Amino acid sequence: MLPENPALQQIQAYFANDKFATQAAGCTIVEGSRGHAVCEMVLDDKHRNAQGGVMGGAIFTLADFCLAVACNIDEQPTVSVSNTIEFLSGAKGSKLIATCDADKSGRKLGFYTVDVADDTGRKVARMTATCFR
Repeated sequence: MLPENPALQQIQAYFANDKFATQAAGCTIVEGSRGHAVCEMVLDDKHRNAQGGVMGGAIFTLADFCLAVACNIDEQPTVSVSNTIEFLSGAKGSKLIATCDADKSGRKLGFYTVDVADDTGRKVARMTATCFR
């Protein structure tokens, strides 16, 4: 378990074991604290679908990774049990930025919202999640 107010390097070291998000997908942690996180993903060809747009799975991976950071700082180990994602528009920039905030963080359940935008400011997706501790 990560402590309250960990340094960014502690957060990054803890989540380095999330190999799919960090190595395969290229997600990086920008900031994190209890109930809050910001993560980014620089886009390249591996994130594109057959039509050239950013694949929904890439967007979801970034949102899910950002959720994991926000709900596992100064909390018991937490996993999502239900996620809903809405894709709002196609990404136009060169990277995606996900911001996760706790809507309610309880002893056994947590409720979170993750907003994903591109680096032009365009809103790309919104994910809501219910998590279990």
